[in-house]
Amino acid sequence: MLKDELSAVGQRARRRIAYRLLPFVFLIYVVNYIDRVNVSFANLRMSADLGFTDTVYGLGVAMFYVSYVLFEIPGAIIVERWSARKWIARIMISWGLVTILMGFVHTTAQFYGVRFLLGVAESSFFPGMIVYLTHWFRQRDRSRAIACLYAAVPSASLIGSPLAGWLLGVHWWQLAGWRWLFILEGIPAIVLGIITVFYLTDWPAQARWLPQDEREWLVTELQAELNAKKKIRNYTITQAFFDRRTLVLIAAWFLALTGSLGTIYWIPTFVKRLSGFSDHLVTTLLLVPALVGICGMFINGWHSDKTGERHWHTAIPVIAAGLMFSLLIFARHELPLAISFLLLGSGFFYAYYPTFWAIPTMMLSDSAAAATIGLINSVGQLGGFAGNYGIGLLNVRTHSLTASFAFIALVYFASASLILTLRTRSPRQSRK
Repeated sequence: MLKDELSAVGQRARRRIAYRLLPFVFLIYVVNYIDRVNVSFANLRMSADLGFTDTVYGLGVAMFYVSYVLFEIPGAIIVERWSARKWIARIMISWGLVTILMGFVHTTAQFYGVRFLLGVAESSFFPGMIVYLTHWFRQRDRSRAIACLYAAVPSASLIGSPLAGWLLGVHWWQLAGWRWLFILEGIPAIVLGIITVFYLTDWPAQARWLPQDEREWLVTELQAELNAKKKIRNYTITQAFFDRRTLVLIAAWFLALTGSLGTIYWIPTFVKRLSGFSDHLVTTLLLVPALVGICGMFINGWHSDKTGERHWHTAIPVIAAGLMFSLLIFARHELPLAISFLLLGSGFFYAYYPTFWAIPTMMLSDSAAAATIGLINSVGQLGGFAGNYGIGLLNVRTHSLTASFAFIALVYFASASLILTLRTRSPRQSRK
């Protein structure tokens, strides 16, 4: 249903829901992402202080993703069947406490252990948020809603980069700045976790902040979409797991995250080693991919919803990112070009996120959708292990960044190729 076909009630409901929910889910994802990747900024000083090699750092980052995958599927189902607000609040409070603990590590074993615990604490947060948005936004509006959620990722860099640049220079109470980076950035998650219990609403039927006519409109719209999907095929969880399209999405997401999560955790180090710039200038330059990413996600998400096309909108950003890393290999000795390709490649990828996650929600519903989103994300997050450990290993073995850039470009191109093999159609299209 297009916007100009909506009733006045429908238009009011969409605006009210967007204004109520999207700023808050954006905020908590900003805090989540700052806490998840602050180790990349801390590493500008941490590894030197603690005597860690690139292999140790890469494996420590990767340990997060080993434990992160353990509870993805059950956590997503809990959001669908129990309570999103309570589960998300639990996640936020526990990850805030573990982030603070990260500020007190001294040994390799402690580093690995705390990163593993952080993965346990944060597990199922992202798929839980995707499932939660399906409770409130119709298929037609979903890519834009997911784009608002994912805008938190580059926005976290806009906040986290300058904050990290400042904190790395302090030395309070005999503690290095990188330790304060973890301690201070863990506190907001705990506070917002408590607020989440009282602010979020699990289901539209429970939303007292929606007028009755708007509440009834949304419930009717979402139920109609659910019935349309079930007429095409009512998947069980097991059937959804073994559907060919699900397997392709798992592989594509794994490859994409192998490149993107490797880039996210290594880009401060990449920029530092290519340029020799100061920590402050490095963290300032990392605002560029964040700004590119924000613009790309909203434009791509809006255009994808407008046209109803998902596959090319998902593939093109990752192809563009792969192309930038390919060019970087040849321009690595030309500093302005090398830094430009690196920053643009990191920024272009963000537009991939909202349209990718619109694809499985077109196919599935209810517990099958929740479990499948959890499965795709949990296996895909292993790309965080493969990418970070692989880059660390390549850096040590080759004594150069070239192999890492080629590795990132390769997995991006492979992910795009898989996405373009899909031919998922929405229930609305299938009825035509």
